[in-house]
Amino acid sequence: MAANRELIQKGVVRLSLTIIPIFTGPIIIHSSFKNQDKPLFYPVLILGITVCVLGVFFAFKGLQLIVNGLFNDSDKK
Repeated sequence: MAANRELIQKGVVRLSLTIIPIFTGPIIIHSSFKNQDKPLFYPVLILGITVCVLGVFFAFKGLQLIVNGLFNDSDKK
C-alpha cells in the first residue's frame, strides 16, 4: 500500500491556504456586527458568512485529498 505523494502534497497545500479564509471570515463578521447601524451591514455580513463557508469547504476538500492520497490504491486501475 503506497501513498500517493502528489495528492497528499496537494491536500496539504490546500489546507494551508484554507487558514486564510477560516480566520478572516469571523473577523469580517465581527466587524459587521460592530457596525450594525451602517448601511453596508448586510452586504458585509453576507461576505463574512460566504468567506467562512468557503473556508470550511476548502478544508473539507483538502482533507479529502489527503485521505484519498493515503488510502486509495492507484495500482488497481
